[in-house]
Amino acid sequence: MAFAWLLMLVELAVELTHPLFMAKIIDEGIAQHDMGAVYKWGGLMLGTSLLAFASGIINSFAAAHVGQNFGFDLREKMMDKIQSFSFSNYSRFASSSLITRLTNDVTQVQNAVFMSLRIMLRAPLMVVFGTVMALLIHAKLTIVLLVTIPLMILFLLKMLKKSASLFRSVQQRLDGVNNVMQENLTGIRIIKAFLRWKYENSRFQQASEQLMAQTTRVLRTVETTTPVLLLVMNSSLIAILWFGFAEFTSGTATAGQIVAIINYATRIISSLSMFTFILMAFSRARASGQRIGELLEQPEEEADQRLKGNAFYPQGGKIEFNDVSFSFPGGREPVLDGLTFSIQPGTTAAILGATGSGKSTLFYLIPRLYEPDRGKIFIDDQDISTVQPAALREQIGFVPQESHLFTGTIRENISWGKEDASMEEIIEAARRAQIHETIEQLPNQYETMIGQKGVNLSGGQKQRLSIARALIRKPLILLLDDSTSALDVRTEAKLLSALREKRCTTIIITQKISTALQADQIILLEDGHVMASGSHEELTAGSELYRRLLASQYGKGGMPHVKVSR
Repeated sequence: MAFAWLLMLVELAVELTHPLFMAKIIDEGIAQHDMGAVYKWGGLMLGTSLLAFASGIINSFAAAHVGQNFGFDLREKMMDKIQSFSFSNYSRFASSSLITRLTNDVTQVQNAVFMSLRIMLRAPLMVVFGTVMALLIHAKLTIVLLVTIPLMILFLLKMLKKSASLFRSVQQRLDGVNNVMQENLTGIRIIKAFLRWKYENSRFQQASEQLMAQTTRVLRTVETTTPVLLLVMNSSLIAILWFGFAEFTSGTATAGQIVAIINYATRIISSLSMFTFILMAFSRARASGQRIGELLEQPEEEADQRLKGNAFYPQGGKIEFNDVSFSFPGGREPVLDGLTFSIQPGTTAAILGATGSGKSTLFYLIPRLYEPDRGKIFIDDQDISTVQPAALREQIGFVPQESHLFTGTIRENISWGKEDASMEEIIEAARRAQIHETIEQLPNQYETMIGQKGVNLSGGQKQRLSIARALIRKPLILLLDDSTSALDVRTEAKLLSALREKRCTTIIITQKISTALQADQIILLEDGHVMASGSHEELTAGSELYRRLLASQYGKGGMPHVKVSR
C-alpha cells in the first residue's frame, strides 16, 4: 500500500507542476519569442509525463495486488468467524445474507481499497494542493476557489452520509433476491411437482423489482452531485476568467499566470466531478463494511472456545441429564423443561414424542451445539460444560434429521467424518451402515460422484451414507436424529444390530414404535418434559401416553408380535 501511494504521489506531483511549466513556456518562451525556453520547459513536461505514465501503470498493478489480497484475507477471516458461530449466532443471519456478505459486500470493500490506492486519495489531494499552488501563483484570483471549494466539500459530505444509508438498504434488498433464488434452486423439484413456478417467478420478480427500485433511487440521489458540482465549479471558472482578464489588462497578472490558474481550476473541477464516482463507490463500501463488521464483531460460540476447558477421555459413554431446561434465544417458553434421565453406557435408547416435543433440541445439547439454561449434562460422570467442545465432539457421531451430503465422491463423503481414514475403514463403516452392497453395484463404486446434497441418491441411501460418515469416527456416543425413517424394517433391524456389535451408546429419535422396540430403553417426551422412561413392557404397563402411541400405530387391538433382539 505504501508503494502504491508513493507512485500515486509521483503522478500527483507531475500533474501539479505541469501548469507551472505551461506558464513558463508562455511567459518565458512564447511572450519573449525564446524557442529555447519552449524546448526546455516542453522537454521537462514530456519527461515528467513519461515518469507519471510509468508510475500510473505500476500503481495500478500494486493497487490491484493489494485489493485482491485484502479481499482474500477478509473472506478468510469472515469464513473463520462463521465457522465459530454458535447456533444462536446462525439464527441472526439468513444464509442468503451470509452469502451476500462473503461475496458482494467483500467485493465492494475490495474495490474501495483499490480505488483508495488509485484515485480516491489523489482527487482530494489534487483539490488541496491545486488550490495551494494556485495561491502561490496568484492569490487574488484564487479567492474564487477558496469560496466555492469548501461549499462543495460540505455538500459532498452530506451526500456521502445520505447515500451510505441508502446503499445499506440496497444490500438488504440484494439479500432478499439471493434468498428467493436460494429457495427456488433448492426446492426446484417440489416447485415443479406442485406447478408453482408462476408463483415463484412472481416472488423473484417482486424481490428483483424492489432491488431495482432502491438501486435506482440511490443512483438518482448520488448522480445529482455531478450537475451541482459542474454548475458551481464552471461558474467559478467563468469568474476566474472574468477577473483574470481585468488583472491582465491592469498589468498585475501575466498571461502565463492566468493560464496556470485556469489549469489548476480545471484540474480541481475534474477531481471534484470524479467525486461522484468516488462517492458512490465509497458509500457502497461503507454500507458493505458495516455489514461485514456486524458479522466479524459477533462473539464466538461460548461452547467453541477451542482452547478452554478440560480434555475429555470418556470410557463408557454413560449419559445423564439432571434437571436440564432450555429455550431458544428470544423464545418465551422453554423447549425443554426439567429433563432428568440417564442412559447406561453401551446401550441403545429410543426417544419418542410428537412433533415439537423437543427431541432434536435434546440432541443439540449433548455435543454442546447449544448450552442449557439450567441444569447439568454428564457423560461418564463428568460435567460437559467443563470439557473442551472439540474434545467432546470427537467422541460423538451425529447424524442430523436432514441427510446433508457434499459434492464429491462417496469415498470423500464417508471420510469427511475422519480425514485420515483408510479405505478399509471406509468400507467397514459402509458395511455397518448397510450401504456397502449398494455402493458396490454402482459403476464407479466408492469413486461415484454425488451431486449437491446427494440429489442423485434416494432418501434411504443418503441416510445410510450419513450414518457411515458418523460411524467412521468410531464414536463412543452415536446420535441418530430420525435417521432411519427412510429405511425398510429389515434394513433398519440389520443396521441397529450392527451398531450394537460395537457397544457404543446409541440414542435414536424415531416416530416408529417398531424402531423403539429395538432399543434397550425408551424415553417418552411431551412438550419438553420426560413423561416416562423404561422398556416396552414397563411403558405398556405404566404409561397412558405410550399406550396411545401404540394404538395410533397398531390400532386398539395393540401391536402384533414383534421379535425384539437386544
